[in-house]
Amino acid sequence: MYDLEAFTHVDTWISLLTLTLMEIVLGIDNIIFISIMVNRLPVAEQKRGRTIGLLLALVFRLGLLMSISWIVGLRAALFTLTLPWLSAPFPVSGRDLILLAGGLFLIYKSTTEIHTKLQGEEESAQAGGNTAKALSQVITQIILIDLVFSFDSILTAVGLVDNVLVMMIAVVVSMGIMLAFSGVVADFVNRHPTIKMLALSFLIMIGLMLVMEAAHQHLDKGYLYFAMAFSLLVEMLNIRLRRKVKAPPVQLRETQYE
Repeated sequence: MYDLEAFTHVDTWISLLTLTLMEIVLGIDNIIFISIMVNRLPVAEQKRGRTIGLLLALVFRLGLLMSISWIVGLRAALFTLTLPWLSAPFPVSGRDLILLAGGLFLIYKSTTEIHTKLQGEEESAQAGGNTAKALSQVITQIILIDLVFSFDSILTAVGLVDNVLVMMIAVVVSMGIMLAFSGVVADFVNRHPTIKMLALSFLIMIGLMLVMEAAHQHLDKGYLYFAMAFSLLVEMLNIRLRRKVKAPPVQLRETQYE
């Protein structure tokens, strides 16, 4: 599993590059989620929140890789559901439960965030005025959703390579790239409210995809990412058009922890 001699072969480096690119692509939704979550913090704390959240997520992801046998074992059925409307018994695994919980959380969080942006509803945490508590809440949510994404990406990585060291290097490199560009993505999203609403809609789609995966209904991620890329392209054209005609930007309500 930790075969260093494998790095003398070209195939290993190709696998490392492929896996790194895959981790970066799969991490796009993670960066979007982080960018929106840290926006709830005071401006001075947003960079710190992104950095701490991603570094802790990296530690947890490396820990999961070191427990790869346990991760793979999550595919095994924990119990079986026998319901009248099911044509056959439905096996439920630990992976299914994790994806279901993560998907529902992502749908809930994205939906409430959209409601807050449009209605300006104040959250109870704001009234407390506790920045340290707010920072810990944001970091906790970043880690939890990253762990959900990690289970899926790690199981995908197992199908590509069998060298855990290659997986760990790919995760470190991809996380470093995410850390470097998370601020740029966050600034861009914050400057364009329509992009923020589009991003939240993407997160709802991803949450729905996780729920479908938990129900053993496989959805090709290529279709999802193509839809996201196409929508983003259309919105970029709209942004360029608004700049030419100097149309006033859309304003969303922002609720920050004071």
